[in-house]
Amino acid sequence: MRIFVYEFVTGGGFAGRPVPRSLAREGLAMRSALLEDLAAIDGHEIVMTTDTRFTRRLPPGVDSVPVSGASETIDRLIAYSDAVWLIAPETDRCLERLAARVERRGKVLLGSGAASVRTAADKSRLPRRLARIGIGHPETSVLASGVNSRITARRIGYPLVIKPSRGAGCQGVRLARHARELGVAIDAAHRANGTGPLVMQEYVRGQAVSVSLLADGRRAVPLAVNAQRVSASAGFSYRGGATPFDHPLADAAADAASRTCAGIPGLRGYVGVDLVLTGSGPVVIEVNPRLTMSYLGLRAALDENVAALALAACEGTLPPPPVLRRRVRFTAAGRVVALN
Repeated sequence: MRIFVYEFVTGGGFAGRPVPRSLAREGLAMRSALLEDLAAIDGHEIVMTTDTRFTRRLPPGVDSVPVSGASETIDRLIAYSDAVWLIAPETDRCLERLAARVERRGKVLLGSGAASVRTAADKSRLPRRLARIGIGHPETSVLASGVNSRITARRIGYPLVIKPSRGAGCQGVRLARHARELGVAIDAAHRANGTGPLVMQEYVRGQAVSVSLLADGRRAVPLAVNAQRVSASAGFSYRGGATPFDHPLADAAADAASRTCAGIPGLRGYVGVDLVLTGSGPVVIEVNPRLTMSYLGLRAALDENVAALALAACEGTLPPPPVLRRRVRFTAAGRVVALN
């Protein structure tokens, strides 16, 4: 099978434009790890695109096509391939649009389809969906034009979080600890997010975690609960994590993440769910219908090839929960260290 791996940030999506440092380092780390795992599976031909600012030695058998932002190159490689694996942010519907582009050409998408990406990525509607299936979620309100944000903030209560309605990672996520910081947080989030809508959300205190899962379009199997290192100052920043995470609420977090995925039809392949573990239980923050940085730690903690497991999940075969053989720590730059 010919597989086209398109990592948006380092694969040409920012050609001719400055790239946010955090997106560049995370995109390059995920791309490198995925290519290494796919190249280790027999029977596949792997091709990728690269922005020449982000070159890195490739595994044997992986072909790289330099791009300068030309959309025709991406379309040509989609047409050339049997299947496409996308790694892209949800910001400005980027991942959704790319998934739809692949679907229109009748190619196999090794991940979630455009419709499920649209549902999972919309942080303004996720609270209602989670409430219907009994999953805890922060109180959330859309910052609509003409609505007095200070009134909404008083109702939710400080501290609170301002974030893009559709975004990825910590890009554009701001913390307002009191009323004097609200306007600054909103302006900063708008600058990071362009013209996209924002949401205001209750700030949930507790242990930040993610759950890595494989989904087949209907069900999901949790692979690991991962601790997250997130700095929450005026602007949030992701610094990496550790897996597996031993915590009294780990099983409850895995169950909440599995039920969340089952409540969003069409999720396939690798999925990440971000949560906060609180004294009253796990609270789901958002759903990432794509590869996440936790993939780096997970592949080092397992004996199995995680990319191969994800390919099988896309075809409808979910594995039993694998045994995590090692405990590892990973950074946002892609460095992985064994802890035992």
